[in-house]
Amino acid sequence: MAIITNTVNYLDGDTTLEAFFAFDDAISGRRPAVLVSHAWAGRSEFTADRARQLAELGYVGFALDMYGKGKLGQTDEECGALMRPFIENRALVQQRMLAALKTVALLPWVDDSKIAAIGFCFGGLCVLDLARTGANVKGVVSFHGNLTAPDNLKNPEICAKVLALHGHDDPLVPPTQVAAFEKEMTDAGVDWQLHAYGKTVHAFTNPLATDLAAGFQFSTNANCRSKQAMENFLAEIFA
Repeated sequence: MAIITNTVNYLDGDTTLEAFFAFDDAISGRRPAVLVSHAWAGRSEFTADRARQLAELGYVGFALDMYGKGKLGQTDEECGALMRPFIENRALVQQRMLAALKTVALLPWVDDSKIAAIGFCFGGLCVLDLARTGANVKGVVSFHGNLTAPDNLKNPEICAKVLALHGHDDPLVPPTQVAAFEKEMTDAGVDWQLHAYGKTVHAFTNPLATDLAAGFQFSTNANCRSKQAMENFLAEIFA
């Protein structure tokens, strides 16, 4: 196994974005790709690590960039300022995700008929919105993501399979939001799953999440279980 990593610049309109990607050079030919969508801080080492792990599984891992090359929040205020325009304009989320999808499909190692996307927190919302556009992706996985439907896509035609991995006690994603998501997916005829982890709150995959009072806490069990659920899901959709 020889994991190769690099970055690639790409455009969404006039905005220059920079993705990190990884693949196993010991594998010959084209293979499935998995987009990795970051949390509110921006493309960080967290998503780069996930891209490397996906490469070890035999995929091309592509840690996309929602904000622009070099933009990374350091404080809650900075992260909120970076994310806010996308929360207020979901069409921008969808446009930016489609730009990443177009870019990864052009990489020479990628089988463009087998692409999926995973996302964490804000990134979970992003990959769900990618699916809602009707994009040609096999499946999407949201880790502790916002499940709220966008206002600009009514009755979306979703062809991707959907897996939502959710902390049951997440105060940022209350039961009403979960129920609305389940109804949305069912009404759209989606092949969907939602795994809820008990005694688990927001950001359960992030070892740096320690503010339980604010609803953010890493969970060893939920992290391991959700990772296994993702691996099983990817194996299924790419079979």
